[in-house]
Amino acid sequence: MFRPKLLLMVLSLTGAVSLATGAGAAQAPTTVKVETGQLAGARSDGVIAFKGIPFAAAPVGELRWRPPQKAKAWTGVRPARDIGKDCLQGPIPGDPGLGTELSEDCLFLNVWRPAEASKSKLPVMVWIYGGGLVNGGTQPAIYQGDQFARRGVVFVSLNYRLGRFGFFAFPGLSAEHPGELKGNYAYMDQIAALKWVQRNIAAFGGDPKQVTLFGESAGGFSVHTLLASPLGKGLFQRAIVESGGGRDQLGAAPGLPAAEAIGVAFAKSQGIAGGDAAALAKLRALPADKVTGGLSMRTFMALNPVTYSGPITDGRLIVESPAAAYKAHRQGRVALITGANGADLGLNFAPTLDALMAPFKDRKAAALAAYDPTGTGGLPVIRAKVGMDQTMLEPARFAAAAFAAEGLPAYEFRFDYVGDVFKPMWRNGAPHASEIPYVFDTYGAGYIAMVSPTHSGEASAGDKAVAKTINAYWLNFAKTGDPNGPGLPAWPRYTAAKDELLLFDRDGLAKATPDPLKARMDLTAAAQN
Repeated sequence: MFRPKLLLMVLSLTGAVSLATGAGAAQAPTTVKVETGQLAGARSDGVIAFKGIPFAAAPVGELRWRPPQKAKAWTGVRPARDIGKDCLQGPIPGDPGLGTELSEDCLFLNVWRPAEASKSKLPVMVWIYGGGLVNGGTQPAIYQGDQFARRGVVFVSLNYRLGRFGFFAFPGLSAEHPGELKGNYAYMDQIAALKWVQRNIAAFGGDPKQVTLFGESAGGFSVHTLLASPLGKGLFQRAIVESGGGRDQLGAAPGLPAAEAIGVAFAKSQGIAGGDAAALAKLRALPADKVTGGLSMRTFMALNPVTYSGPITDGRLIVESPAAAYKAHRQGRVALITGANGADLGLNFAPTLDALMAPFKDRKAAALAAYDPTGTGGLPVIRAKVGMDQTMLEPARFAAAAFAAEGLPAYEFRFDYVGDVFKPMWRNGAPHASEIPYVFDTYGAGYIAMVSPTHSGEASAGDKAVAKTINAYWLNFAKTGDPNGPGLPAWPRYTAAKDELLLFDRDGLAKATPDPLKARMDLTAAAQN
């Protein structure tokens, strides 16, 4: 049950993390100049938002499957009051993390800043959405940056190409413009947006030397990818990964030749033979919906690796997996928060209990005791736990340990709070992605109705308190590199010796604790190393 003292404590945090709002405070301008022209934003409730800003040229026509090119300049003042269209993707009705206005012309970002002028440059937070690299966008209500900006940071959200628009290799592409990066257009878009931030964020009052990159699921895995990539170095100083793995369970990236074969298979599926420049021209002329092909989180595993490659080891952007980079001490030198949810995603499809236990080798008996202590779980229940640990929970600990071993600030969390409305439905704990509206402090009736039309209601006092707490930790980290602050339970830096994390528990309390799943984490780590 929620504890009233927690609400009083947490509500006091709003004042601690917000800017002063005196009547005589100087107001920031709603018109700014970036490298391509002037933008007119909109002021509302203590925030100025600039939306639908092109950070690269439209990736259409001859620019389909090319690295992001420089955005065209404009004359006059460009209205920046509406979020641009999200990138093309297959539909998943009812998902609160998906937008509805889609286009191949989608390389836009959005900036929120406090409405009051600041005497010093403000920290910057850059959000990368999840969706399996095949879904997602910046339109959803839960991803809006008002609350972050209202509390003293410049907040940026960005689009990146998805599915086959985002990851594609083909012999004709490899031969064309041989000096260009190939294959990983989604990650190229993310890097281009981060470079745009470096060049332009000062116009919005932001500090390009205080950038926190954060994302969830595929967005979190993208953060890991950029931490491991030589091309991500220096573009951000802090990183937050929410349910983004950290090992290789989210899929190994094929090499360029294998990815080219997948591209040829896709061309063949569209009646296009060969792999030369003429075949490439026909692929670029395909209607965009043919390239999408219904690819979504519900379908991509069936299509991969038949006609969709996903990320590609190209030797320049992706040189190695994040796990390999971390083991070899080659990660970006940044402060890190990483963690996952109490009932998170698992990608284990073992057909039998014996197959599920096989990776534990001589520790199979110990593993079975840890995952099914009562002997009544059954394969689906045990498999869900093992898969979650392999995919999300233990890789988060692995990443925290790898950064801590380098002397870098690292903090691990586990989010297991379930909103009051959903407690009867989510009995096993907080599912994948359910922390997002708390992190953004956007949890409310709109989110509740979107997730489950059969449920209705407002956020409870406990829900609101949890949102204020986790949002405050994230803000403190963006501002100082340390999530701790006045009024918050202490969150210790991760060390392998103590193996402590911050647990957001079922009662809505945040508390530092030795990992309650340590036995399972140790077994999983031994099986994966």
